[in-house]
Amino acid sequence: MPETAQEVLSMIQDQKIKMIDLKFIDMPGIWQHLTVYHDQIDESSFTDGVPFDGSSIRGWKAINESDMMMTLDPKTAWIDPFMAEPTLSLICSIKEPRTGEWYSRCPRVIAQKAIDYLESTGIGSTAFFGPEAEFFVFDDVRFDQTQSCGYYYVDSIEGRWNSGREEPGGNLGNKPRYKEGYFPVSPTDTMQDMRTEMLLTMAECGVPIEKHHHEVATGGQNELGFRFGTLIEAADNLMIYKYVIKNVAKKYGKTVTFMPKPVFNDNGSGMHCHQSIWKDGQPLFGGDKYAGFSEMGLHYIGGILRHAPALLALTNPTTNSYKRLVPGFEAPVNLAYSQGNRSASVRIPLSGDSPKAKRLEFRCPDATANPYLAFAAMLCAGIDGIKNKIDPGEPLDVDIYDLSPEELSKIPSTPGSLELALEALENDHAFLTESGVFTEDFIANWISYKLDNEVNPMRLRPHPYEFALYYDV
Repeated sequence: MPETAQEVLSMIQDQKIKMIDLKFIDMPGIWQHLTVYHDQIDESSFTDGVPFDGSSIRGWKAINESDMMMTLDPKTAWIDPFMAEPTLSLICSIKEPRTGEWYSRCPRVIAQKAIDYLESTGIGSTAFFGPEAEFFVFDDVRFDQTQSCGYYYVDSIEGRWNSGREEPGGNLGNKPRYKEGYFPVSPTDTMQDMRTEMLLTMAECGVPIEKHHHEVATGGQNELGFRFGTLIEAADNLMIYKYVIKNVAKKYGKTVTFMPKPVFNDNGSGMHCHQSIWKDGQPLFGGDKYAGFSEMGLHYIGGILRHAPALLALTNPTTNSYKRLVPGFEAPVNLAYSQGNRSASVRIPLSGDSPKAKRLEFRCPDATANPYLAFAAMLCAGIDGIKNKIDPGEPLDVDIYDLSPEELSKIPSTPGSLELALEALENDHAFLTESGVFTEDFIANWISYKLDNEVNPMRLRPHPYEFALYYDV
């Protein structure tokens, strides 16, 4: 893979590539792109950028100040496997053309500032992240909202709800039971070949792949695994992951969603985030404390738990996120930590004695999060825990879901809605802004955007189940 601008330009010339696709991420977390002819790219594109109109990008510029610059990252070059004409893809960060400064609302810029902040503290030089994003594959999805109706419909050949359906050639059964979809072989698992193609296609795009498997829920829940990377590498790879999975599924006549809770009464989709800090090539979270962790590692956990309600406004940023974070579906609603216990919101995986493998896993996030913002925010919370020596308290090495109501009442829990998470972020964001990673402008804009475009619109619309509850009152 190329490392420098000159290597990318040589690659374009040597492989006679005509089209260059420039991808960047908007504030909520969806890739946008612009495709240009190869002669529009030169060395200055990697430093000064390529101009575009940012006025239509969600949460960014007003039309009277819309000119912006996409600055190409040469280390992100890969040939897009879904385009008929050989097309080189590059991921970009955004600059202000008037000042040449990095744009403070660009999520990828914020992620870089988080790394710069880590280095400036002297605590570490590298932050590693390993996200595990789950998703559903459906054969049919329909939804609409008008003034007189509102509905959604999802379907999957694997859905247990179809066990009695008449199907072409006969219903062959083999549909995963509710909450029993983890690791079945074929014919119950119908998506083996598709997942393999997804994984191998990711590898073609430069993502270091590991594994794939069926997940717990019926109705086509799956997960692919790729290796951890530095903060920005991991975020870039997660965006490629989502892009590849959606496009391969379309090739098979299927559709993918990363919504945390698209299916009622079964497990939702999370994005457990493994993370650790290293300095000068040496891991810092291995030690002689609980679970073989260092004191620094425990303080990092303390920062995550202390700021978790505010973090969730960025790591679980949709109204649907909080339909997953409910008891009874393996979702980590209790803000506690434990060794190997997946019912805790922070888990220290059982990884042997090697300090290099010592990491924590924050289990609350889901893949509707913008990964650059989510990873940056978690790192800032962890650094705050280290700087202020925040004690994470005693670990909980029991199944939290088996505790009595009295015992549970002593354990803090995650916010019950996006609105409450946004309120927590409004009241607790100094750990994000005092370092300059996030600006006050960004935090205010994020809260306003989420309230105006998601929380309040949901309040205005009657829910279909409300008719079942209240129509005959």
